[in-house]
Amino acid sequence: MKKILTALALGAASLTALAQTPAPAAAAGAGTVKFAVNGMVCAFCAQGIEKRLTKMSETGPLYINLAQKVVAVQPKPGKSIDVAKVKAEIIEAGYEVTSAQPVPQTVAAIRAEMKSK
Repeated sequence: MKKILTALALGAASLTALAQTPAPAAAAGAGTVKFAVNGMVCAFCAQGIEKRLTKMSETGPLYINLAQKVVAVQPKPGKSIDVAKVKAEIIEAGYEVTSAQPVPQTVAAIRAEMKSK
């Protein structure tokens, strides 16, 4: 009986220590959203979208690729991307959003991937 109580006490101590251990940080790029955008044809187009999105409180790094028709948005630390809100900003800038897809990569990783294509 004493062994069982000791095992239970050790188990409880382990659970307490586990509960006090901080959760692992979210994976880099978690929350990044990649939008497929039609109508972007020049640097001025990209600049207009960038200007609108950088004004948003939750948006961090951005990547815009005219040739691939991609706008990737990464949230600021501790924030998340409101897909509908970002989509509305892009549409209001005069462009068509054909899809929005959450991706595990950071904007930097997406930029590197697109550059290699």
